[in-house]
Amino acid sequence: VPEAEIAVAHGQMHEEPLEHVMLEFSQGNVDILVSTTIIESGLDIPNVNTLIVNDADKLGLAQLYQLRGRVGRGTNRAYAYFLYAKGKRLTPQAHRRLKTIFEATELGSGFRIAMRDLEIRGAGNLLGAAQSGHISSVGFDLYCRLLQEAVAALREGGIQRTSPLQLPTIDLPMQSHIPREYVSDIDMRLTLYQRLAKLSTTQQVADMADELKDRFGPVPSQVANLLYAIEVKLLAVDVGIESIDTDDKSIVLRMVEGKQVDKALLEKTLGDGVKAGTNQVRLDTKRLGSRWRTALLKTLQAMAKG
Repeated sequence: VPEAEIAVAHGQMHEEPLEHVMLEFSQGNVDILVSTTIIESGLDIPNVNTLIVNDADKLGLAQLYQLRGRVGRGTNRAYAYFLYAKGKRLTPQAHRRLKTIFEATELGSGFRIAMRDLEIRGAGNLLGAAQSGHISSVGFDLYCRLLQEAVAALREGGIQRTSPLQLPTIDLPMQSHIPREYVSDIDMRLTLYQRLAKLSTTQQVADMADELKDRFGPVPSQVANLLYAIEVKLLAVDVGIESIDTDDKSIVLRMVEGKQVDKALLEKTLGDGVKAGTNQVRLDTKRLGSRWRTALLKTLQAMAKG
């Protein structure tokens, strides 16, 4: 379009020239703005109706959503084109991001996109709280539960706990999540994750497994792993374990500060493949093979009895 007036905007420009470019564009004196992702937030220009994003596969889902929101803010129909190099083989994550932004066109789709982004990128340590901070570190739902417990304890006559609540971090050599193929609706998956996070007894875990099987069919390995990890976490809380990590060819259980392991009891009860120290227990996954899952549960149960 030879007659089009074109301007450029990017983050390395000084404040005054950048402000002048954006003002000219918003007033309609510039027809085409070539820009970096600096425009992804904070702009409200109703007369903009077309957006073209190059190398869109390199951007995050939140960025794609914010960029798409720069058009269609007026009464005119808007168009957003997300491009990637011809013949380029997209990563699975990039393909899912672009598919999500393509599908989420209805009003109020921001929450759905946020939850899909959580699934694509991963939720971090879902079963632990080994981070600093408050809401941002443990998650809103868990924070509310902790607050609810504290209020309930105060109403019952005071908090008896002498140290902060320690939730063990769990890092086991297995995939644990709810696959999209098992529960296709993202809102339902979110609800199930919230319910799983609230389980507080091993019996509730077993009941949840039965419910999932009844509602959605046979439980796939990823979901079985998730239920197993939750059961492990509940047992670990009871015996005062700070973390359960995968370390080389071993699974290592580390106790919270001031808590010790009954070495004689464990080695006598569990035998080969399990070694106990003063404040940690190590399971040899190479020696135990596929039996490490059963051995881990037995170890935690033995520690609880001790």
